[in-house]
Amino acid sequence: MLKNAPFYAGFAVDDMERAMAFYRETLGVEVADVGPGLAALRATNGYSVLVYEKAGHEPAAHTILNFPVDDVESTVDALRAAGVEFERYDDEQLKTDEKGIARGEGPTIAWFRDPAGNIVSVIEG
Repeated sequence: MLKNAPFYAGFAVDDMERAMAFYRETLGVEVADVGPGLAALRATNGYSVLVYEKAGHEPAAHTILNFPVDDVESTVDALRAAGVEFERYDDEQLKTDEKGIARGEGPTIAWFRDPAGNIVSVIEG
């Protein structure tokens, strides 16, 4: 029924201007205005994600975006220098180091939050 329908992913933020400034200026992502209260984050591979402002927004409890990078550690260092704070986890299933990087089982990955509190990652690979 929907095999020929194009689709896209999206997520909500509580303050579009603040969120788009973060994605554009801090992370260096291409941002396109696509209408009132709507924007698209555009990746270099042609993929886009719709971002919309939502009253009463509550941050997602899961990772909404993953940015594959060649070197998580150097990316974390650069983002920290730009003011990004990384999440720290220390439980049985997930442990991060002092920089917020999980290594070992699974991919090398680090998580941070956007200004709306949504979880974003940089992942090696």
